[in-house]
Amino acid sequence: MSNQRKVIITLGIMLSLFLSSMEATVVATAMPTIVSQLGGLHIYSWVFSIYLLTSTTMVPIFGKLSDIYGRRPIYAIAMGLFLIGSLICALANSMPLLIAGRAVQGLGAGGLMPLSFIMVGDIFSFEQRARIQGLFSGVWGVSSIVGPLLGGFLVDRVSWNWIFYLNIIPGLGATLLIWLAWVDLPRATNRPKIDYAGTALLSAGIIVLLLGLLDLGTPLSWALLGLAVLCIAALVWFELRAADPILPIPLFREQLFSVACIQGVLVGWTLFGSVSYIPLFVQAVLGTSATQAGATLTPLMLSWVFASIIGGRMLLRFNYRSLALIGMVSLTIGTLLLSQINAQTSQILLSASLMLMGGGMGLSIPAFLIAVQSSVSRRSLGTATSTLQFSRNIGGTLGVSVMGAVLSTQLATRLAISGLDPASVSINSLLDPVASASAGATLDGAIRVALAGSIQSIFIIALGAAVLGLLVTLLTPRGDIAQLDAKRSETENAQLDVKRGEAENASAPV
Repeated sequence: MSNQRKVIITLGIMLSLFLSSMEATVVATAMPTIVSQLGGLHIYSWVFSIYLLTSTTMVPIFGKLSDIYGRRPIYAIAMGLFLIGSLICALANSMPLLIAGRAVQGLGAGGLMPLSFIMVGDIFSFEQRARIQGLFSGVWGVSSIVGPLLGGFLVDRVSWNWIFYLNIIPGLGATLLIWLAWVDLPRATNRPKIDYAGTALLSAGIIVLLLGLLDLGTPLSWALLGLAVLCIAALVWFELRAADPILPIPLFREQLFSVACIQGVLVGWTLFGSVSYIPLFVQAVLGTSATQAGATLTPLMLSWVFASIIGGRMLLRFNYRSLALIGMVSLTIGTLLLSQINAQTSQILLSASLMLMGGGMGLSIPAFLIAVQSSVSRRSLGTATSTLQFSRNIGGTLGVSVMGAVLSTQLATRLAISGLDPASVSINSLLDPVASASAGATLDGAIRVALAGSIQSIFIIALGAAVLGLLVTLLTPRGDIAQLDAKRSETENAQLDVKRGEAENASAPV
């Protein structure tokens, strides 16, 4: 592929990453205001959960489809779904419709992020990937500053609907660049069948699992969780026998791949679960505006970018295990500080904790991603990359769902202890200036303290996930990227020699 095409493709991928990173901060920034206008605090977590649910389900599916049908058409389909979902969200006039739009948006997002990394793995060597990590991290850096501030400005000054309209132009531009420049390699004429059984069981297992986590402790929830276990067990059984499985079960026999995926689940739980509720804490408990709440996430994203740039370069000199461990220590310390917040917490402590968390993610995620991409065969690159992304998404989905259920339970309990009827209390008084002005100071203070304590409880859960992630990372096998790449090449060459020998024997005269 020519350098000119690589440049155009890189620009398209950068636009895709820009959309993904903007979505991560802008929606969280706007949600407190959206709740104050549309209502539905009891289903607050579903705005994040449904997005993560559908995107999580689609990540391995899009990865497999791109291996079969090529990157370009599957990328275009993913972007189309993402933009249609964005339009539905922008036009939503109720919380259920907004959640429906987020579901469609998630279907597309489940393809955009993994396909971006898969295409990077296709056209760049591991040395080039490590060097251009700073370029892609720069995109996250720009969006981490522009996204929250622009989102907060639109929410405060224009309308929250515009945070979704903003996706349209960059999305169309990215699709045009990729469509014009990408050239797919010739695919085998005997394309394997899509693993429909695996796809259905994977989707059913995740959906039933989330529904079971909504109301923990009830007979229905236990029944749903049991059904989810059965679906997952059936999925493993089918995938071990499938000709071309949607989930690469054999890859889990490799220690590096297994550790990377388990670590991905736990860091996804820690980060996505926390980030989803930080703007709610800042706006409702600390009493800031949407713009200020969005700006609170900036230290996390900037430190993530800086650590990604430094970490990408360090991978050329140091082993991936050390970088991943340093990142997990930073993430754990940051989450520990976050778990100490209360109604009197200063912005300085909050910013420090988020900065440490972002730095940890910036070191650990690229280390595992590039290590996995350098260790698996090229024919499994798309599936392996999307499965790694899937692990972080499923962790985030579970984290947001569990923490949302705990938040609702804790808030009701704390309000009851304060002598307030949870059914008659509206959090809108903390989010809506008009409602806040009409609310009594004593009532407002009691709600604020109850909400602060409830959010602190879910951050303690995030701390538990971070500690487990650190322990799992200790199991990472030692080595460096160059060794993995050399071993992969040696294995592929040996397999190619065997195939050549078999072909020569088959064609030899009897």
